[in-house]
Amino acid sequence: MDELFSIKGKKGIITGASGGIGSNLAKELAARGAMLGLVDVRVEKSKELADELERKHSVKVIAYQCDVTNPESVDNMMNSFIADFGQIDFGMNNAGIANIEKAIDISYEDFKKVIDVNLNGVFLAAQAQAQAMVKQGVGGSIINTASMSAHIVNTPQTIANYCASKAGVKHLTKALAVEWAGNNIRVNSVSPGYIATDLVEEMKSYHAGWKSRIPLRKLGKPGDLVGLFIYLISDSSSYMTGSDLIIDGGYTAL
Repeated sequence: MDELFSIKGKKGIITGASGGIGSNLAKELAARGAMLGLVDVRVEKSKELADELERKHSVKVIAYQCDVTNPESVDNMMNSFIADFGQIDFGMNNAGIANIEKAIDISYEDFKKVIDVNLNGVFLAAQAQAQAMVKQGVGGSIINTASMSAHIVNTPQTIANYCASKAGVKHLTKALAVEWAGNNIRVNSVSPGYIATDLVEEMKSYHAGWKSRIPLRKLGKPGDLVGLFIYLISDSSSYMTGSDLIIDGGYTAL
């Protein structure tokens, strides 16, 4: 089983690396021998995490400042990663934001900001990763973080912009999977439910209501996502592409 799901020596990028899901994934992947580029607009936290993981696990980890909504910033980051690591085996596009405003009141700028980070940022990062993988000629695995909000409408919070962006990520993933399959690039998405990150902690007033609607009656933890990401990075998922996998405690099953 260790060999089947091995990611030792694989080199990849995590965007949104300073967030709850991103930082936890970085810790788990480094512990299993992966070499990482930690990408975030807030590079200070990523640098601290990179130093910690290098010391603890003796693997190469480098932090890169990048605005995923800016094509030039993404290209510069990708070029730096290839120069530092030599190749890319996987990309995990996890950067995302939320903005709880009623659709009838939200400004165009606030609506667009969520779309830019959550959808356009995923596309720009995935495109840069795929371009590098095509040059290498050996393919790779790209994993986009969508959300159960791509499948349902969250209530009682009002996040039409977030739902739209994550639905876009889910279907973008399928389109890219079909288009890039000939280059042996697999593209899948993961749709978490309510995961106890800093972003979710800010919405404590909703927690009791959410738990009452989750069949497992609890919020998820970032660690609950690790096994799926490892599977999608590893060669054991070599025949999986264009899939969206939901981890939500059963919320969307109702």
